[in-house]
Order: sequence, then C-alpha cells, then structure tokens
Amino acid sequence: MPQLPHSHDGHSEKLFGHMPAPEEFTASADLFKLMSDGTRIKLFWLLCHCEECLLDLSAMMEMSSPALSHHLKLLRACGLIVSRRDGKEVYYRAADTRQADALHHMIEEIAELACPD
Repeated sequence: MPQLPHSHDGHSEKLFGHMPAPEEFTASADLFKLMSDGTRIKLFWLLCHCEECLLDLSAMMEMSSPALSHHLKLLRACGLIVSRRDGKEVYYRAADTRQADALHHMIEEIAELACPD
C-alpha cells in the first residue's frame, strides 16, 4: 500500500488499507450502465410491483414485444428480474434479492415515487 501524502486523523489510511481492488467495483459499474436507460428503470419498477406476461408489459410500456424482450433479456442477465413459464406464457417479475430490493428503493427515493397499494 502506498503511503498517503497527508496523515490527518488516521481514518483515511485505515480506509485506504481496506479498499477493495478496482475489479470488485466492476459489477456495480456494469449495473449502473445497464440502468442508465429510462425504459429499463420504468420496466424494472413495474416488475417490482407485479408479475406480468410479455404482451401485457408491451401494452403497459407502449413498446413492441421484440423491443421489450431486449430490455427484459438485459435485466434478467444481470439478475434483477426472473421469469417463469406457464404453458405458452412467460411471466416476469423482480428478483427477490438484496440488489433488486435496494435498486427498487433507490429508484423510488430518487424519483420521489410511492409504491402503489
């Protein structure tokens, strides 16, 4: 560990000594890049409040099914949403993970949204 140029209270040196490697921040950076699209934020927020099939989601989002499928694939690949098949229909919802829950709350805090009843 390199020596810091100034030693103020010792807290910075201690923090610097425990800082994770840059690669460990990559997953967070990738998630923020993915969520830099307003459509995906809106879609994820919807799926935090309901489980829905592609056709209904397409109508709610006012998007074509192929375009929406692209966004769903990206959200699923990073683990924010999950899907289940029921016959010919595939239903999507937010994953039950700490990351999905934290992102849901962050979206609502930043946008000053309230969860629907």
